[in-house]
Amino acid sequence: MGTENSCWKVMMLPWLAYGHISPFLELAKRLSNRNIQTYLCSTPANLSSIKNKIPGKYSSSIHLLELHLPDFLPQLPPHNHTTNGLPPNLISILRKALDSSKLDFSTIMKSLQPDLLIHDTLIEWAAGVAFSNNIPSVSFLTSGAAMFSFYYHSLMKPDVVEYPFPAIKFTGPEHDMINGNIESFRKRSQERDLDNQEATELLLIKSSKEIEGKYIDYLSQLTERKIVPVGPLVSADRGPDDENSDLMEWLGKKSEFSTVFVSFGSEYFLKTEEIEEIAYALELSDVNFVWVVRFPGDEEKRVQDALPGGFLERTQEKGKIMEKWAPQAKILGHPSVGGFVSHCGWNSVIESIHFGVPIIAMPMQFDQPINAKLVVELGVGVEVDRDERGRFRREDISKVIKDVVGIIGEELRRKVGEKRETLRANGEEEIDELVQEIAQLCGKSSVKGSSFIK
Repeated sequence: MGTENSCWKVMMLPWLAYGHISPFLELAKRLSNRNIQTYLCSTPANLSSIKNKIPGKYSSSIHLLELHLPDFLPQLPPHNHTTNGLPPNLISILRKALDSSKLDFSTIMKSLQPDLLIHDTLIEWAAGVAFSNNIPSVSFLTSGAAMFSFYYHSLMKPDVVEYPFPAIKFTGPEHDMINGNIESFRKRSQERDLDNQEATELLLIKSSKEIEGKYIDYLSQLTERKIVPVGPLVSADRGPDDENSDLMEWLGKKSEFSTVFVSFGSEYFLKTEEIEEIAYALELSDVNFVWVVRFPGDEEKRVQDALPGGFLERTQEKGKIMEKWAPQAKILGHPSVGGFVSHCGWNSVIESIHFGVPIIAMPMQFDQPINAKLVVELGVGVEVDRDERGRFRREDISKVIKDVVGIIGEELRRKVGEKRETLRANGEEEIDELVQEIAQLCGKSSVKGSSFIK
């Protein structure tokens, strides 16, 4: 792509969760590599968390725009204008606050006059704002196509035809969980249909045909919209070498593939009984581990109080407990890590494949149960079974961990390695195809090929 694209301006509006902002930022980097100016709009609380994740070479091409939410909600001060650490009961209030910022967002857009708005599919009203300002817009799905195609099928064809991909099937307690998710999706879809009528017939999705081709095609068929995969969007920046040096030194003393990374993302907080079962499972498995333990922002808990008595002492040689946050990319990229005990959030699934690490799947909510089935279908991980009451038990968790790190790990690593190579090989092509779509959408001229910022 030549320098003729330097005058293009693409505005971005992600949902207020780091798991959504991160893909938008990575997409901004790739568009900037093609000389397109990007403007990422979010609350100051969110923007402050990503400022240091923008390398200096993007200082003149990625711009951060502050969106201030109304302050009429006393239980939601500005530092809580993000889902990070936000208690679950305040999420709906945060959504209302964001919805109330529509006029301010329109003012920002009028001032900037971008060529295109890329907005999160969870922010349904953004397309209407763009339309009223004569600016084209596209939705960006930051979750996978398997989840969206399953949900859309459940809404549109529940009694007509069976979902065509039997790998994603739910029984027992999982069935109840997924039905609750479908009902929530139904309500959101009804709102989206009302607010999103001005959107273009184009959807972007953080995925690749290499891992979700049939699901992308089926989603396109169900929605009657063109689906454009933009690749895995995994950050190439893993931070300074001297950052988290103690942890890296500790991992460096462990043998290859002997360690599991345990993390359930920034949106789910483990219940007391879940913490207990995972702790005992790690002890039973007798593997090395790095475990991120987090609590909601309004809970002042100490890690040592949440864990079983004596756990830290008994596992001090084999385990590292990280409070609130850990350098996930650095850990997954370390040669001593042989498995990822994960909730199967979409970003985590993609990162695990990107770094060639098999997944021990323990889905908890939202799209995670479907992502876990996809992980198994792709052959890049194993799902832990729930008991008849829907709980994860320590014996089952321990067995899967030991299997993945031990007896079946080699085959899983081979398969995840194959997926990793195909994703890496095709990622830039997918972005080039996206730029061609943007050119057509905005009425710009475009040529094949790229001129990257070095």
